[in-house]
Amino acid sequence: MLAYAALFALSFLAATVLPLGSEAALAALVRSREGLLAPVLVATAGNVLGACTTYWLGRGGARALARRKKPTKRQEHASRLLRRFGAPAMLLSPVPVVGDALVALAGATRIPPLAFLFWATLGKGLRYAVVAWAASSL
Repeated sequence: MLAYAALFALSFLAATVLPLGSEAALAALVRSREGLLAPVLVATAGNVLGACTTYWLGRGGARALARRKKPTKRQEHASRLLRRFGAPAMLLSPVPVVGDALVALAGATRIPPLAFLFWATLGKGLRYAVVAWAASSL
């Protein structure tokens, strides 16, 4: 049970601006126990809730982002993805480096919360399912 709590916490923190990776913890948990579903669901739930935190911070901090003289390259790339694809761009929210900026900008640009939640959950869940499957296949 403690392992699941640690996985949840790590997955939550990894979805914020902290440079953490939860994939190794998920893989270790999958390799040490039977079953893929529970670890994938726990990691996905933690990561999605962390992304929701970043989304709402972006939504509340939209003015601060607008006051920046020049957006970072990460923000520019995330903005292009959002303009091109809209809410389905959240499928890329698990991608390292650009994912956090994408989530914050989704909040800042007022992507509808339910659309954000759907696409981010799908993207993050698929990523964790692939990691768990790969870990179980080793």
